[in-house]
Amino acid sequence: MTEFKGAYTAIVTPFIDGALDEQGLTDLIEFQITGGINGIVPCGTTGESATLSHEEHHKVIELSIKTAKGRVPILAGSGSNSTTETIELTKYAKAAGADGSLMITPYYNRPSQEGLYQHFKTAAEAVDIPIIMYNVPSRTGVNMLPETVARCAEIDNIIGIKEATANLNQISEVIRLCPADFTVLSGDDFTSLATVAIGGKGVISVTSNVAPGDMAKLMSLALNGDFAAARKVHYQLFPLMQAMFYECNPVPAKKTLELMAKIKSGAPRLPLASISAANLERLKKAASDYGLI
Repeated sequence: MTEFKGAYTAIVTPFIDGALDEQGLTDLIEFQITGGINGIVPCGTTGESATLSHEEHHKVIELSIKTAKGRVPILAGSGSNSTTETIELTKYAKAAGADGSLMITPYYNRPSQEGLYQHFKTAAEAVDIPIIMYNVPSRTGVNMLPETVARCAEIDNIIGIKEATANLNQISEVIRLCPADFTVLSGDDFTSLATVAIGGKGVISVTSNVAPGDMAKLMSLALNGDFAAARKVHYQLFPLMQAMFYECNPVPAKKTLELMAKIKSGAPRLPLASISAANLERLKKAASDYGLI
């Protein structure tokens, strides 16, 4: 089974005039792999999965797998607020050759902790693929508690969680309650170093879209216990991490990639709007200060 550790990029989905830019996605994945990233996560929040059609969702996963050619693992976003739809998307990801599924807690529905458990249990029983759950309460309206995570961790093919609570107390409790081989990944660039320091295995990153090598270096140093060197990289990256959230993710990341000429258009899909003029100037300065443009 693939070991999901290090820096994984929650990759953006490039569009041109509202349509999927297949060549842009292919080029971007090559940029990530040659830059030293440890893995790719297509169709996550940063990939604007909520506004992709099923056909587009399938295409993005297929292209990611085809382009990677086994050089790095593909952890395919295949979650939904519908358990049935989650199973359908996950079956497709497995058939396409994904190494694992990143499965978000159902959003909008606001299920109970029992509902969350039953959702993941049902999906895991329906599709035999390594599953990493994804907890991001700021997006979904529900927080998956450590006790529920620990229940899910007893299911064979549920192997980890992406914790995007930015709450080290909760992350510590998840690590304490779950088996030693259960993988906890940070879902926030800001807490990635701290998460590894308390027992996490890496990060699913937004910032690595534009700085894959440095995010991979940060995680490698931390996982190898060289925290003095890791802190230097963390603080080098910190202003760029902040810039990636000047507006709602993935708006700043996509615009930065456009400014870097890595994709032709950084335009997000509605209801996300393009970055404001004021924040664009701040973003340009941050990218320039970092040497990206």
